[in-house]
Amino acid sequence: MKCFENRLKQLNVKVVYNCKVTEIIKNEKKNNFLVKTLNINFEADKVIIATGGKSYPGTGSNGDGYDLAKNLGHTVTKIKPSLVPLEIYEKDVCKECQGLSLKNATIKIVDNSKNKLIYEDFGEMLFTHFGISGPMVLSGSAHLVRYKNIEELLKNKKITSIIDFKPALSIEKLDLRIRRDFEELKNKKFKNSLEKLLPNKLIPEIIKLSKINPEKQVNSITKEERQNLVNIIKNFKLTIKDFRPIEEAIITSGGISTKEIDPKTMESKIVKGLYFAGEIIDVDAYTGGFNLQIAYSTGYAAGK
Repeated sequence: MKCFENRLKQLNVKVVYNCKVTEIIKNEKKNNFLVKTLNINFEADKVIIATGGKSYPGTGSNGDGYDLAKNLGHTVTKIKPSLVPLEIYEKDVCKECQGLSLKNATIKIVDNSKNKLIYEDFGEMLFTHFGISGPMVLSGSAHLVRYKNIEELLKNKKITSIIDFKPALSIEKLDLRIRRDFEELKNKKFKNSLEKLLPNKLIPEIIKLSKINPEKQVNSITKEERQNLVNIIKNFKLTIKDFRPIEEAIITSGGISTKEIDPKTMESKIVKGLYFAGEIIDVDAYTGGFNLQIAYSTGYAAGK
């Protein structure tokens, strides 16, 4: 940040703070712009709109730029949250597991109406009071936000997340592992037999889903009950309800239509001398620095 400030000073760039822009008008006679604000008006030969999307409103990125662009004749595609946590219908399960972070899990997101795999990933995730979050869930949301008829499918409980808590073990190997644990703990109650296998917060929920009496002795558990337990650990299903609000999203999906922007210069194809940079444009990507790179590259092109 200091480096950026120093460069602005070197170039004698005037920075005006607390000066909300209310309108940008193209003056065709003068071939320049009138930039109206709540405090003062400016004239400019060229204008770059780089107000960000609608996520992180605390930074000033509250969607104002879309209206400025619309008033100049630009199209704004549908604004949606992306790289955002997901709400789950089975809220009680998530509440019980709240705060549980998994480092080596696999998630699949499936459209049950077509039995179609939308997204699959291996990595980190987190249970929250409303649902699920973490890197692979956020990346999954970027796929969901683009999926056809997603709002209707979510409303009708057709989108399921399937979590594999033991992706390194096949069904056969996990069954063998549980059999070994049960043999070692054969005189213990079922509720006390999973501590070596699963995180403590998860155990009560797995026991509930297994429908095995928690007080039952391990040596009394049947083969069918054990196989059902294996299936639950490998296919822990949660029904996705919705995206969290856009204010909680890392990025905004949607924005100024790329069809109306010259990709080499970032200049508007509609208004000469008007440019765009960053998240206000309808371009977004996964986590991992890609969205920052979009901001830097478009900012550089527009600035040049």
